[in-house]
Amino acid sequence: MDRALPKRFWTQQRLLLSGGSVLILGLLAYTLFFADRRSKLNVEKDKITVSAVTTGPFEDFIAVTGVVMPLKTIRLDAIEGGYVTDKLVEGGTQVQKGQVLLKLENQNLKLSFLQSETEANRLVNDLQNTRQRLQIERFTLRKTLADLDAQIEQAKDAYDRQVKLFKDKVVSEEDYLRAKRTYERLSGQRKIEIESQKYQEDNARIQIKQLEETLARTQRNVALWQQTLDNLVVKAPVTGQLSSIDVEVGSNINRGQNIGQIDDLNGFKMRVGVDEHYISRVFAGLNGSFEFNGKTHALTISRVYPEVKSGRFEVDMIFPNGAPAGIKRGQSSPIQLELGKAAQATLLPVGGFFSDTGGNWVYVVDKSGKRATKRPITLGRKNPEYYEVLEGLQPSEQVITSSYENFGDNEVLEF
Repeated sequence: MDRALPKRFWTQQRLLLSGGSVLILGLLAYTLFFADRRSKLNVEKDKITVSAVTTGPFEDFIAVTGVVMPLKTIRLDAIEGGYVTDKLVEGGTQVQKGQVLLKLENQNLKLSFLQSETEANRLVNDLQNTRQRLQIERFTLRKTLADLDAQIEQAKDAYDRQVKLFKDKVVSEEDYLRAKRTYERLSGQRKIEIESQKYQEDNARIQIKQLEETLARTQRNVALWQQTLDNLVVKAPVTGQLSSIDVEVGSNINRGQNIGQIDDLNGFKMRVGVDEHYISRVFAGLNGSFEFNGKTHALTISRVYPEVKSGRFEVDMIFPNGAPAGIKRGQSSPIQLELGKAAQATLLPVGGFFSDTGGNWVYVVDKSGKRATKRPITLGRKNPEYYEVLEGLQPSEQVITSSYENFGDNEVLEF
């Protein structure tokens, strides 16, 4: 006889439903509390560059390019203006000091010179005429004084006789007084004549001195005008190579205009362009080096030009041990410019990542080699090969150093 069995609560259907619910809740809990929710991007490892962080001496230098220039370059400026009548030397020619390079013509300068010369000749004639006139006046004054002295002698003799005769009552008092007045008048006139001659002599000396001074000034002006005319013949101020001369026959040149330059080939230097980022760290005395003909040659900064153009400034570097044989003007060469002494540091190879992150973070590859995660770092100095790592990385860690341009804002890269 059949009997009714009690119903079971945990049926197979209920067990399946409960198990599914627990599994879903577990997955939700894992996703909520334990799952990695960071943004990810799959990348191909063979298309990126991975570099190892190392330790070693950090050489504080930058790579720059220098151009060989003469140690001294003399600008050739026109002292006076004019039009070119003759061009005797072309650019690139060796010239000697004093060698004529150009001949100019300036009619206004010639006219001014002739006027000044004419004025000087006129003053010379005036001075000669004045001296002759004054000499003649001296003779006339001496003759007048001699005649006056003779008259005084005669008047004195007559006066002495009248005195004697008047005492003897031979002549009248009127004759005596007349002789006395004549003698006294002539004596007084002689004093006046002497004072007049002295005044005229002093005045003559002043006139001659003034004329001589005016003549001297005019003659100096003539000499200056002559020198100005001489400057119309352009000569080489030093011995060297006339590297350029930018004029042609018939062209007009203004006073002070640059018409070329002469290079002193007794020595060379390097003119180097440096990024303005380093302007506070570059100064005279810093050393550098470059390769030429298979040898390393030393360089030293001798002068810094602080003016910044197009994000760069320039420095002059000299060869402390002498310029290498065979070097030529205009050659360019890469130079290693030292900014400081080498020091032990953590090093990260230079790469394209810096332009995308500014050196503030990098992707660090984990030990499995299957993923890389974003990590903040701090970088210090830079040379052409390495960055100096201050914080955030340890030696032997692997870092993606190629460009991050295609990675977006993803925090994890999976290979």
